[in-house]
Amino acid sequence: MLLRLPTSLSEAQRSLAEGAVPVGGATLVWALWQRDGFPEQAMSLRELPEANLIERQALGAAVLLHQVDDRVPEVLRRAASTVGTGAVRRTATVGGNIVGSTLRCLLPAALALDARATVLDRDGTYETDLGEVVAKRHLLLTLRWHAPVVSRYYKAPGEAGGPPPLVVATAVHADDDGRHRLVVAVRDGYEVISASTDGRSGAEQALQDLERTGLVSLPTPAREAVHREVTGILGGPADR
Repeated sequence: MLLRLPTSLSEAQRSLAEGAVPVGGATLVWALWQRDGFPEQAMSLRELPEANLIERQALGAAVLLHQVDDRVPEVLRRAASTVGTGAVRRTATVGGNIVGSTLRCLLPAALALDARATVLDRDGTYETDLGEVVAKRHLLLTLRWHAPVVSRYYKAPGEAGGPPPLVVATAVHADDDGRHRLVVAVRDGYEVISASTDGRSGAEQALQDLERTGLVSLPTPAREAVHREVTGILGGPADR
């Protein structure tokens, strides 16, 4: 197998056009390749600058999970720090977790941040929402968002090999007009749903508003966790 390591977007685009299969840290596909056969050529974005950003408002798809630090908001940093074991976090990438994994541990955090995705295909790059990225399994380059006022992350205890543990990610955003908006994203099982509401009226009103969104379909334990997290974030300290 030939592994391509493009250093520019044009080179990455050309590799895709020539049939190279995108691969992140290979933590998810290696066993499949050993079973089904390796592709003739693969492509890693680990040398591509656009895919290696770590900033307060941007994170590249080729960044390894153990590299996600306090340069990004708390909700995303904590999400990355709880994925798998230390060995997994030293090889798994942001893009592989969001696009390639069925668990998508970082997805609730990215949704809470209202992140937008820059993706690459054979025609070039463009920006889209995370729903399209996940549904169509695009080649993710970069996540970008506006820094939140405050963010929180909760992950329920789970057992190795067991069902995916409950995740509740929350963030309060200051919109252009100065209004505060609360975004909540929940992973329940393999499903991830999100909703937003006005964050200025306090936790009680926000929770009432969220009961009129898709979050109302969550089972009782998940709704109780949402209640705790919303109550905490609307009365907690500001993010860094």
